[in-house]
Amino acid sequence: MAEAILAGLQSSGHPGSRLRFSEPFDERRKYMETRYPEMVSATDNVAAVEGADVVVLAVKPQVLKSVLTSLAPTILKNPSVLVISIAAGITTNAMSEWLTSDSVPIVRCMPNTPALISEGAVGLYANSSVNNDQRTVTESIMHSIAKQVSWVQKEPHIDSVTGISGSGPAYFFLIMEAMQNAGIAAGLTPEDAKALTLQTCVGAARMAQESEDDLATLRRKVTSPKGTTEAAINSLEDNNIRKVMEDAVFAAQRRGQQLAEDLSH
Repeated sequence: MAEAILAGLQSSGHPGSRLRFSEPFDERRKYMETRYPEMVSATDNVAAVEGADVVVLAVKPQVLKSVLTSLAPTILKNPSVLVISIAAGITTNAMSEWLTSDSVPIVRCMPNTPALISEGAVGLYANSSVNNDQRTVTESIMHSIAKQVSWVQKEPHIDSVTGISGSGPAYFFLIMEAMQNAGIAAGLTPEDAKALTLQTCVGAARMAQESEDDLATLRRKVTSPKGTTEAAINSLEDNNIRKVMEDAVFAAQRRGQQLAEDLSH
């Protein structure tokens, strides 16, 4: 995800000389240096963060505490520095505690994997120290990898974002997998079943994005009475598709809350 953000920013017109990254692993750092020669690389987090206006923390949640603890003196030198974290589950209060200051502007970010191809959906939460200009900066950064950027007003709602868009791509992969398998069982070749499934998913999503109708109206418009689509929809409804999806979303949300409790101490 760190590489996706850097690449997105560069392709959006940000000079590589203004983009710095820290990578402790030699092989990975050499790859980044070769792929993005205009950017400034570092083996040390402090060197990468020194003097920065925006610090993006793209590290695993389990190491965020040690990273922030080591960076705190450097970050606190600049009272206007904006910290953006994409580490899942770590609250802004925990990050403030590790920075030994509750005045550092912090934004929590929940991206999803389509951000890797600049098709992401991102949820954001800002603590009370983040000003409007910093919100705008955050949106600009995230729009380099995402088509949809949404702010939530309460931090626990980041877990709701996790349940919808953060974990959501996997739901659609599972649904598409099931459709492909059903197509094969119905006599299609694996190649045709996959291609038809994927284009149907893409086409339906594009229609939903471009139409003024809500999703329920779109569904009704393509569901002719006593037709094939109605038979399929009735089967899905009889199998409680709505409850299945609701349970999945809330299961992801609850797991996000559990991770937050486990990791924020």
